[in-house]
Amino acid sequence: MSNLHYPQFCALARAAEIIGERWTLLIIRELLLGPKRFGDLLDHLDGMSPSLLTARLTSLIECNVVRRTTLPPPANAQVYELTEIGREVQPAIRELIRWGGRFLFPPVPGDAFEPDWVLLGLDAIAKRSPVPEISVGLVVSHGRKSADFTVAGSGSGTAIHRGITDCKGTLEAPFDAVLQIVATSVSLHDAIEAKRAKVTGSIALVRKLPLLFDLAERRRGTAAAN
Repeated sequence: MSNLHYPQFCALARAAEIIGERWTLLIIRELLLGPKRFGDLLDHLDGMSPSLLTARLTSLIECNVVRRTTLPPPANAQVYELTEIGREVQPAIRELIRWGGRFLFPPVPGDAFEPDWVLLGLDAIAKRSPVPEISVGLVVSHGRKSADFTVAGSGSGTAIHRGITDCKGTLEAPFDAVLQIVATSVSLHDAIEAKRAKVTGSIALVRKLPLLFDLAERRRGTAAAN
């Protein structure tokens, strides 16, 4: 079990004991993206020692938040994955990402970046109510790294998938420019003119991208409150 203990009979205190220790939330972030080998986790948690990762995983396994399993042949690799209880924390993680987004920029020089983290960031601001039934390709870059996604709208909301499939329009931009475009704080036209974005295919389709996210609505709500 975790060494962290708050002497309070409170559900929030218990949750903090399990996921509140340093690095634990980031381990869960990685496992929300899929099962990971120990080495994969270590690679994506720059600055964490192997012994500390072992200790954190052991605590999460004891709490039934994470389990250790073996992938079927031909992989036969031992991986860590979230249990059903572990996956139930995803809505809380989504809200923390939304809240933390306001502190994301400007980037800190030297900070590590993994393109897969974009998937969780976009999921946190994706609409969960009916949106236009369109599919927009998205190539998100940060430094020398990039990742491809399909942003698909439907009657049940917005879904983000790895890879670009059946998209008649694709936006290519750094992550901060993508957020500015979907928040409508910078127009697609201005981002292209500033060479911060590039569109392949239907620009009319790409202009609809902000409709698939709630970032613009939250920005307007914040402005009105102020």
